[in-house]
Amino acid sequence: MEEDYRASSYDYDELFVKSLSLFSISQNNLLLLLLLLFVVLLLFLAFLVFFYNFLEIHFLADLLTAFRGDPVSLTYNPSSQLYKSVASKCRILHGRFLPTPWLSSPHLQTAFLSLVAKSPHVTYKRHMFYATDGGTIALDWLMSSDVKGASCTNDATRENDKTPILIVIPGLTSDSGSAYVKHLVDKMAKHGWNVVVSNHRGLGGISITSDCFYNAGWTEDVRKVIDHIHCQYPEAPLYAVGTSIGANILVKYLGEDGVNCLLVGAAAVCSPWDLLICDRYINRRLVQKLYDKVLTVGLQGYAQLHESILSRLTDWDGVKKSRSVRDFDNYATRILGKFETVDAYYRRSSCVNFVGNVSVPLLCISAMDDPVCTREAIPWDECRANENIILAVTQHGGHLAYYEGISADSMWWVRAVDEFFDVLQSSPLSNRRKKVQNSSVEGPSLSIPPESSIDQGPYVNVSEDGMVTAVGNSQEDFIAEDECNEDVDHIRKDEDAILHEERSDLLTEKTHSKVDLNQPLDQNLNDLDVPVRRRMDQLLRPSRNSIWLLAYIAIVTTWPLVGSALLPFLKKRFKSIIPSALRRR
Repeated sequence: MEEDYRASSYDYDELFVKSLSLFSISQNNLLLLLLLLFVVLLLFLAFLVFFYNFLEIHFLADLLTAFRGDPVSLTYNPSSQLYKSVASKCRILHGRFLPTPWLSSPHLQTAFLSLVAKSPHVTYKRHMFYATDGGTIALDWLMSSDVKGASCTNDATRENDKTPILIVIPGLTSDSGSAYVKHLVDKMAKHGWNVVVSNHRGLGGISITSDCFYNAGWTEDVRKVIDHIHCQYPEAPLYAVGTSIGANILVKYLGEDGVNCLLVGAAAVCSPWDLLICDRYINRRLVQKLYDKVLTVGLQGYAQLHESILSRLTDWDGVKKSRSVRDFDNYATRILGKFETVDAYYRRSSCVNFVGNVSVPLLCISAMDDPVCTREAIPWDECRANENIILAVTQHGGHLAYYEGISADSMWWVRAVDEFFDVLQSSPLSNRRKKVQNSSVEGPSLSIPPESSIDQGPYVNVSEDGMVTAVGNSQEDFIAEDECNEDVDHIRKDEDAILHEERSDLLTEKTHSKVDLNQPLDQNLNDLDVPVRRRMDQLLRPSRNSIWLLAYIAIVTTWPLVGSALLPFLKKRFKSIIPSALRRR
């Protein structure tokens, strides 16, 4: 019994020792496991830091500021009447912008807009506009009466319709179905505006029907569409909004037309400003190269839709192999636009060259963290020098996104543009275009907008067999150009009458001699100019010696060799002139 007890106690001791040894082994394993977890945690934290910086997330910065957002930076001319009358009354522009907390990154904002974002339900009414070169442009209308459920406007009331019209120019490969376009269209239509989206050629489900294609600097389509809408609704004030590439086209058009522009106001959202700088920027970092690749895929998809024409007009193999936007522009856009190089296309098409000539109220909105249109291209000084421009720059927003609110159902720039146009429409500046036109009629000359030259655009001739036929639409959808030409001819006749009347008054007031108004007006003016010309000739007629002296001095100082060679020849002639001139000194 005692032996059994000793044996059992020995077994327990042995088991205890073994258990201690096992415990020590498991403890070592536990330390190794903890060390491994610590390393994994460090790697995870390092990945989070990299991911946070790579996507430029600013959630912690927003958290530290209690999600108050950042103020909007406004750049304008100190003597700008536009700021005093309009921008100073816009509370949104003087407020703060706070992005959606779970979209605290320009890349998350931009990706959400392109991939996930929900847009309002919009039902357009499509009208077809046919350019003089045979091209087809789809105009998608959303009338305020359709949104409010009222009866739609017919042709009989178009001439007297004074409802403001907003013309939307989408971005690259975007159309009326894009999410941000629907947000803007729905917002403006609900506030009583008639909105029309001018789709680029070949977009919006429309085939290419001519050899003319749009590009970042092609403004003729915008000019023609605006003239067309003005002919349809002569009493309605016209406004325009351009986004991304559409903003570049709009600002370039405003600068080209200057005071002859038919728009009352405009807004440019996320404009690239300088295409050459943006091209360099989009190939600088890895994240920007991802955007470059996405844009290239979109351009190649656009080209595939119109392969029947583009395969004959461009380097089709190069288009299919393009790996960047620059490659696509080199193989397609440059050739279609007849530019020597891609850089030449970028330089000539950049709207930054036309900012100084903008003569209508213009609101420009850009984001400092825009991943596509870099802040390096923003023309701060040019916008500050122009009294007609208000530049609003936010710290965040991405490219055309600007989502705000917890549910990300609102876009800040849409609200800002809506408020700016509403204040502008109710301000004295809204009548600016009419005042300019009236002053032109009352003055000695009348400024008439230049006629479009869309049929002289950058396209090449192709055989008729390769043309794509357009789906016809009734001629009632657009006013014929002859009607607009008749209005211009009528204005020109009025101009001639005004000029004749003013010249007759000038003759009556500024001369006491008898003037026969039955004679041609130019002959009477020439008769009056004779005494004036005689006096001017007497004042400007120098002596013969002075002429030779000045000729000698010019030859000797500007062309010493010729002066020295001619010195013997001219020496006799200056014998009496040069000594007398020296004595006078």
